[in-house]
Parts: sequence; structure tokens; C-alpha cells
Amino acid sequence: MLFERFSHGGFEVSNRIAMAPMTRSRTSQPGDRPNDMMATYYAQRASAGLIISEGTPISAVARGYSMTPGIYTPEQIEGWKKVTSAVHEKGGKIFVQLWHVGRRSHETIAGTQPVAPSALKDEDKVFGPLPEGGYGMIETGVPRAMTGRDIERTIADFVQGAKNAVAAGFDGVELHGAHGYLIDQFLRKASNHREDAYGGTQENRMRFMLEAVEAVARAIGADKTAIRLSPFVTEGFGEPDDEIVDLTLKALEKMAPLKLAYIHFSENISNYTEVPESFREEVRKIYPAPIMVAGKLTQEKAQALLDKNHADLVAFGQPFITNPDFVDRLRNGIALTPVGYDAHATFYGGDEKGYTDYPVAAA
Repeated sequence: MLFERFSHGGFEVSNRIAMAPMTRSRTSQPGDRPNDMMATYYAQRASAGLIISEGTPISAVARGYSMTPGIYTPEQIEGWKKVTSAVHEKGGKIFVQLWHVGRRSHETIAGTQPVAPSALKDEDKVFGPLPEGGYGMIETGVPRAMTGRDIERTIADFVQGAKNAVAAGFDGVELHGAHGYLIDQFLRKASNHREDAYGGTQENRMRFMLEAVEAVARAIGADKTAIRLSPFVTEGFGEPDDEIVDLTLKALEKMAPLKLAYIHFSENISNYTEVPESFREEVRKIYPAPIMVAGKLTQEKAQALLDKNHADLVAFGQPFITNPDFVDRLRNGIALTPVGYDAHATFYGGDEKGYTDYPVAAA
């Protein structure tokens, strides 16, 4: 099943293997513009049924990592056209991951004080400019609580980002609702202390996400809209949220009528708990649209998810970094180039080394 075509409604891919979104910080400066090197990188990996781009900020204040490509200026849109054209020329399909990091940022990256559901600092570090020069990991700043106008503006930024993505040639968009970033911050009690319509009850805490997803789906089409969630991952938080799984299931029920391209579950990273089969079975009962799962999968684990009908699509991350021909290697039983120390050292920033210079297997 891994290598079979899959379609649902207006969403269709040539195989069930997706390349998961991975921050690589290789943009051209100034302006965080996608470039020819990025076009080469993504085109090399176009045999994936679907590529999901690295997290792509929808505005300046949405930024949380330096040198990540935006989708909010004309120059960024033109840069992304190089990427999407290169992927399409190789017969691939690519969605952009629309990103707002919320409190997981610093004013030297965002250009202003970060914003979040509540004025609660995240004890975390992000990739940004160092005081002594260059780039490295820096402490996050203290955010300010979003006003009602901020919320309206941010939803509008998601919509405009989606429209810009279509103009740039993307096949669709995935909203980043996982890993402790802005949407996830609204969902969880530890980061959302609001007392208005966007905080307190589970229904209120999911409101921002639902409004953003619905607005994007209306703007570009539900079959071009997806969202990533991580209810079993505790990233950007000290402790797990005892309501997040129940809230996620309720939110899925509300999103089911939208008929989105897919829901993308990120698992098994950072601090996490194993996903029980009961959750996967419950998701299938209440959510009829496609499900994608990512999280340190092997070929065997991925196939098992498909065989059990727990997923329709499976996403792989780091193996795609060192194996541009990852799909072909799986299909033909060719050993993978491991993700070793050298690969980790070139994850963020830099040039072609550790980015576009990994070889394909000999035919």
C-alpha cells in the first residue's frame, strides 16, 4: 500500500509517503526569501507522494526561527515559485506549512514583542541572532496577550498566507497546529489563561483553530487545506495537558464536515506518550477524511498503520534529509544513508553541504 496512489475528494497523491515538514533555515537574506538552492533541495525529493514544506511564517510577528522562508511578501512568493515549479517539473506535489510560533520566539527574530493567547513565557530556546554575532539558540522572550483585534488579524494572515501559497504554485496548505506553537497554545490550559471567548472551556480553547481552518478552507478550498496536530506530544510545555486528547477528538468532530485534504498527527518526538490504538480507532469513528501520521516511523511501522486502517498517509522526516531518493530506496529495498552526527550539524543554516549534496543510490 505504501506505493499505491491515494485519492479522497479533490485530494490525490501518487503514493502514500509524505515528506514531513522540517526547518532547514537556508533562505536568502535580507527578506527570508526562498532561493534556487531550496528549489534544488525540494525537487530532489519530489518522488514523495506529497512534500510538506518547512514551517513558513505567515507574517513577521509569526516568526520564531531565523532564516526560515516566509509567505507574506512579494519577494517570498516569487522565491517559492521557483520551488513549486521545480517540484512539479519532477512530477511531485507540495503543500506549504503555514506557521505562527506564538510565544516561541524573541523580539530580535519577530521584529517586535511575540504574541500569544496569554502573557506567559515559554522556557525554551529558538534559533536566532546571537549577541556576539552569527546565529545560534537563544532564550525566548516574554509575549504579550493577543487582543481580539490581534486574533482577527492573525486569522486574516493565515487566509492571506494560503492565498499567497496558491499564487506561488503550491498544491495546498497545512496549518501548523502542533508542537507548542500558536494554535497549540490556544488549545492547552497551561498556555491559555484567557477569560474571553477564546479561553476557559474546551470549546473556547479550540475556537481559534476552528475559525482559522474554516477561513482558509473557504478561501482556497477544503481539498487544499490540512492541519497538523500533536495531542500526545508535550513540546513547549512543562507537563502534559490532561484535556488535550479529549479536546482534539471534539475538534475533529467539528472539522469532519469540512472535508479537509487530511489531518496530520505528529507523534513520538520531544516529550511524548505512546498513542494508544483506542485513540486511533476513535479518530476513525468520528473523522472520515484522510489521516496522516508522522513520528520516527520505519517502513514496517508505516505499513502496519496502513494495514490497520489507522492512517491513509505516512510521513517521514529526517530520512528524507540524507536520502533524497528515499521512496525509491524503500521500494527497492536499498539501504538508507543514516542520519549521523554530520547530518545533525548541518540541519539549520549553511549552504549546500548537508542539504543538496546527498547522493542517490546507484541504479
